[in-house]
Amino acid sequence: MATEIHPSAIVDSSAQLGENVKIGPFCIIEGNTIIGDNCTLDANVQIKSFTRMGEGNSLDSGVVLGGLPQHLGFKGEETWVELGDNNVLREYVTIHRATGVDIGRESTVVGSNCMLMAYAHIAHDCVVGDHVIMANSANLAGHIDVGNYVTIGGMSGLHQFVRIGDYAFIGAMSGFGQDVPPYMIATGVRGALQGPNSIGLRRNGFKAKACNSLKKAYKLIFRSEIPRKEALEAAEQQFADIPEVLNLVEFIRTSKRGVTSAGHGSS
Repeated sequence: MATEIHPSAIVDSSAQLGENVKIGPFCIIEGNTIIGDNCTLDANVQIKSFTRMGEGNSLDSGVVLGGLPQHLGFKGEETWVELGDNNVLREYVTIHRATGVDIGRESTVVGSNCMLMAYAHIAHDCVVGDHVIMANSANLAGHIDVGNYVTIGGMSGLHQFVRIGDYAFIGAMSGFGQDVPPYMIATGVRGALQGPNSIGLRRNGFKAKACNSLKKAYKLIFRSEIPRKEALEAAEQQFADIPEVLNLVEFIRTSKRGVTSAGHGSS
């Protein structure tokens, strides 16, 4: 099908548009941009230079991709925003370009099959995986890594350089300055772990053995009085045949900011 561009939209002649792209009223598409097949842009969307996206993305009113990084060290280097396939970006989502390899990365990256709800913000140098949900007004500071199948609740804020592991669930109105391990639920203004994300894991096809092993490993690592190093070694030995536990152990060992601690009374 032919690409449709509303007469009021402004599209730079150097922008690369795929097939069956729909561009709504008052959109602005700058040069040096790539929009894949079957993408839909509602009214007042801005795609700024050095932005490229894959196929099947839906961008609602007021979305801005490719804004300059909010970083005083950025000097105008060629950096990018990269968006994968089949993402839904609701009203007024913003994603900023990276700062460059001297400070951060060449690209701010969002994977595929994500839903970013209204007013969500992804800052410079973030890398967001696939199947991620960011609820309304969730905010990522710079240099954050978010794994696959992560859910971030509304009005939550994550400090720069934090890592969020695969299948983690961040509760609404939470704040985190340290890493959140994979498979865990974490909530709170000064966020704390509340235990494994058991419901989310089951919904995503994890077997009972993996879920039960993660729960036992969580208690061993975060709720026992065993020193952390020894607890990790014990979990690694006790659950050597459970890849999810080994992934959890490796995530904790490689943390640079430290890992979010368990909340009082969490299971």
